[in-house]
Amino acid sequence: MKCIICESDSDYYFSKTYTESPFAEFMRPIGTVDYHKCRHCGFVLSGTHSALDQKIWDELNKHFHHYIENPDNETKGNQPPYAEQAIMLSLLGKNNVISLDSVVDYAAGYGTLSNIMWKYYGLKVPVFDRYVQGDNSGRYIDRADLGRYKTVINSAMFEHVLRREDLDAVNGMVDQDGALIIHTVVCERVPADPNWFYLRPPVHTAFHTNRSMEILMEQWGYRSSIYCPPAKCWVLLREKGAGVSRMIASINRELQSTWFHCKDGFVDYWKGF
Repeated sequence: MKCIICESDSDYYFSKTYTESPFAEFMRPIGTVDYHKCRHCGFVLSGTHSALDQKIWDELNKHFHHYIENPDNETKGNQPPYAEQAIMLSLLGKNNVISLDSVVDYAAGYGTLSNIMWKYYGLKVPVFDRYVQGDNSGRYIDRADLGRYKTVINSAMFEHVLRREDLDAVNGMVDQDGALIIHTVVCERVPADPNWFYLRPPVHTAFHTNRSMEILMEQWGYRSSIYCPPAKCWVLLREKGAGVSRMIASINRELQSTWFHCKDGFVDYWKGF
C-alpha cells in the first residue's frame, strides 16, 4: 500500500489482536489488525481499518467514544490534557500568537476543552464532531456550517484517520494566515509493539513520525511550529519563527518555565523516542 503522507511504498510492519474488554468486543467483527510502515517517512497506518466498510468504521467509533466519555466507566483511555490545553490557548491568544476570535475545535468529542474555555476563560470555542450530536449550549456546529478559521484546534483526531482526505479536510479549514493546533503522539520511530500504549484504543489507526509531520507541514505551507509539553500540542504557523521565537521566549521568561518550544519547521521534541 502507498503512504498517505508522502506516497512512498509501505510494507507490513506488525499485527495486533485486541483482548482487553470491552475493546475486544468492539473489535470482534474486525479481527486482527495489520499495520503498515512507510519506507520513506516512517508513518504507520492500519491497513485493516483502512479496508473497513464505512458503516463498520462509524459503529466502532460510536461504541468507543460513548464508552470512553461515560463517567461511570472506570477504564479510561489516554485523554488529552484539556486543562493544560486551555492554559496554552489563553497564553498564545493573549500574546497574539494565535487568534481566538475565529476558532473551531474540530473532532471535539463532547466539547470538554470548549467547556473549560467558556467556564474559566469566558471564551466561546465552537465545536464539531462527526460522532457526537449537538447539545443546547449553542456551541456545536453542523457540518454544513463549517467554514474557514484563523485557528483550528484538533484535540485528538490525527491518530484516527484512514485516508489522506481526512487530514486535508482539517487543514482546509485554516485561513491562509491561520494556525493549526494538533494534539497527537509524534515520535522518531513508531515501535513495532502490539502492547504500545497508543495502540490501546481500537480507533487509533495512524501513527505519525517527526519526518512525516515535517512533510505534512511543507505540503500544507506551514513554515514554523511551537510545541507545548504540558498541553502535548503542536501549533503550526504560516510565518517563519523569528518573531514568534522572541514572543515565545518572553512568555517562558514570564512563566519562569519552558512551557513552549519554537523553531522553523517541525519541533521534533520527541526525537529520542
